[in-house]
Amino acid sequence: MDTSERQAGLAAPAGGHARIRQIGPGLLAAATGVGAGDLVATMVAGARFGTVLLWAAVLGTVLKLALAEGVGRWHLASGTTLLDGWRRLGYWATGFFGLYIVVWGLVYGATAMSAVGLPLNALFGGLSVRYWGMIAGVCGLVLVWGQRYAAFEKLMVVLVGVMFVSVVTTAVLVAPDLGDVANGLVPRLPPGSTIYVLGLIGGVGGTITLAAYGYWMLGKGWRGTGWLATMRLDNTVGYVMTGIFVVAMLVVGADILLGQDLTAGDAGLVALGDELGARYGDWSRLVFLVGFLAVSATSLLGVWNGVGLLFADWTRTIRLPHGVHAGVGAPDRAYDARAAERSWSFRGYLLLLTFPPMVLLFLDQPFAVTLVYGVLGAAFMPFLGVTLLMLLNSRRVGRTGHSGWLSNLLLVAASALFLVLLAVDLVERFG
Repeated sequence: MDTSERQAGLAAPAGGHARIRQIGPGLLAAATGVGAGDLVATMVAGARFGTVLLWAAVLGTVLKLALAEGVGRWHLASGTTLLDGWRRLGYWATGFFGLYIVVWGLVYGATAMSAVGLPLNALFGGLSVRYWGMIAGVCGLVLVWGQRYAAFEKLMVVLVGVMFVSVVTTAVLVAPDLGDVANGLVPRLPPGSTIYVLGLIGGVGGTITLAAYGYWMLGKGWRGTGWLATMRLDNTVGYVMTGIFVVAMLVVGADILLGQDLTAGDAGLVALGDELGARYGDWSRLVFLVGFLAVSATSLLGVWNGVGLLFADWTRTIRLPHGVHAGVGAPDRAYDARAAERSWSFRGYLLLLTFPPMVLLFLDQPFAVTLVYGVLGAAFMPFLGVTLLMLLNSRRVGRTGHSGWLSNLLLVAASALFLVLLAVDLVERFG
């Protein structure tokens, strides 16, 4: 099959049942975006404020859904990738992203491996968290190195099912007061809760993997505006599951840990598992730890695959001649999903994510690297929101791809919120 045939994609499904059968990329993006750090933030908020801040978690889910929908709509309506869009905005966009993705990958690799190492250590012992994390990183490298999108999606969907069932089962086990849960959907700000509200809205499910969503769609064969309805259904299912998952985690934290002075560290999730075991038996601890492992594993594998594809596309776009845009002036230089999965840049980024970060596991993440990582990470989400507003309200997309009033409202709200979070982060780091 030649490149032109591969770029043609599949015929868009016409009915609801056919669209449901296509669901997949949205689950990957939503699940990858919810990592151990998000679970900890949700757990800490529940421990300090009970279920009062549920509304913030739900609002955050809605804003992430709007961003992911914008990413998907750009890919389908423009016929090009998000990196092509950023290149058209100017070198400032591709330059920022290039710096971001390299520094972010170096530090996130260590973070992701540690997050998987924690539940492995709690479940099996024998090795320290550091060495379990290294094993997890190498396993992730091997699993992603040679596989195609279809196999990757099947593996991730199984892990999503495990994480969803385990955490929701735990929430049902603690038997929350449904009246309190419903009351938590009413927006309010208890004293001292502002920073936690911002964290819940801005943090849960909000990472670079939102940008990877379009590449997973292309890997599945979705191309053209005929797929818009399928994309929106897929995206909604993924983030509704994320919303349920986050609400369940907050409920567990509120019921089990309310009033305890917790700090934001992944080890707190192991402590939560121990508390569950003390209350309900060791089986509940094992169920929760298996869910914790699935959450961490989906984040690691999703980043290894999705962000690797983003890096591969970044290297493609920066090599395009000045004034030439893929799909317009150079259709032969357009993104090819199968070629990207086999490219040296994709596999090179996998190596970058896996081996250099192992040094940080021994050095405990040097301050300077962590500082740059934190600032760039806080800046990415407003960058994504603002650039989507620019792209989706331009002539670069056809009429069916333009943002309506609701999409623009949500994108403006998300961009404004993330700019506030960036300002808060900068004040905390340098104030």
